[in-house]
Amino acid sequence: MKLSEHYTRTSVYITLTVLVIGAVIYYFAIDYIGRQQLDRGLQQQLTEAEEYSRSNNGNPQQYDLDRDHAVFVKTGKKLLQKRFFDTTYFNPKEQRKEAGRAVEDLVKLKDNNYKIVITISRAGQKNLIELISIITLALLAGLLAVLFITNKYLLNGLWKPFQLTLKEIKQFNIADHDQFKGRPSKVDEFTELNEAIKEMSLRVTHDYLNLKQFTENASHEMMTPLAVVTTKLDTLIQDETLSAEQLAQITDIYSSVNKSSRLNQSLLLLAKLENKLITEEEPIDLEITLIEKILQFQELMQNREINFQHNLKPKHILASKYLVDILLNNLFGNAVRHNNAGGSIFVNINSNQLIIKNTGIATALNGQQIFGRFQKGKDSQGTGLGLTLVKNICQLYGYTIQYEYEPGWHKFVITF
Repeated sequence: MKLSEHYTRTSVYITLTVLVIGAVIYYFAIDYIGRQQLDRGLQQQLTEAEEYSRSNNGNPQQYDLDRDHAVFVKTGKKLLQKRFFDTTYFNPKEQRKEAGRAVEDLVKLKDNNYKIVITISRAGQKNLIELISIITLALLAGLLAVLFITNKYLLNGLWKPFQLTLKEIKQFNIADHDQFKGRPSKVDEFTELNEAIKEMSLRVTHDYLNLKQFTENASHEMMTPLAVVTTKLDTLIQDETLSAEQLAQITDIYSSVNKSSRLNQSLLLLAKLENKLITEEEPIDLEITLIEKILQFQELMQNREINFQHNLKPKHILASKYLVDILLNNLFGNAVRHNNAGGSIFVNINSNQLIIKNTGIATALNGQQIFGRFQKGKDSQGTGLGLTLVKNICQLYGYTIQYEYEPGWHKFVITF
């Protein structure tokens, strides 16, 4: 969820809560004020009723003044607490009952005590309170609608500099010459953010260039002596005067030097992949490329008596031919190298996936670790970077690769 949506939701929730609580308090306050006003009217009616009774020689009777009703009931009680209460009022004109308010008190007339109950209608006041409540709720709903529209649409422009900065960060490539610039903003926080990101990008670019230069220099300086050593070893191997033991030792040295050279090249390639320095792309027919790769490994598979099957369909991708060749070399090399003598390899390609599976050890591999650097079996003669290169190449082009184990089969699936 976006920050603006979080802000809108939070502000709406808080506003709604405050307004609902305020509306409830407002309703009860109006109701209380209305009751107090009715009670003052009832007190006045009570006084008038008492005066009316005394002016009629102490002979009380039920009377109706305006919309008010007074009832006198003779009682033996000498004390009665005056009280105001809600009740029902019978409207003689409408011939129906409606909400009312009443007062009850004790009136002394000569030697007799009378309980007087005066009732007045509060329907008009209740209707007024309901009307005020409806108007208040309508105002609350309108306020919430305005608040929502303002936060969702009108305030979007406030976040535009941030969105532009975020877009520029996503497009930022450490290898490009164009540095992060940031977009001007009237908001101090966004301006400060742009300055911080710009300063950080300059430091990162400077460190990257230094590291890149060091890596390239180190790789170049390592390759030169390795090439010299390889040349010298080639000359020694051709020496017919060497004993079998000396030849075996030189062969081991030659193998180690070649492994060091491959390791150096693999690490350099990984650095380029992680920094997205390989950008050349061209249309590739993966079906034809796979057929060529099968022919390259055919002799090696025949030497180990490996049965090969395939189901190939046309599939075109846009990628570096050099990286695709490295990817397929590592996958085919693993399928042959870690296969059983007389085992099988199956390759399938369709519009969505490339599947390469082979027979091998009867236990599953760790699907998370095998793509890590220098993860290899005890008897492996490789550098331990083959599947790491495969994973990084897939990530470069947005593909996913996963390892699956079926009974007797190890399967690698690349999803395009």
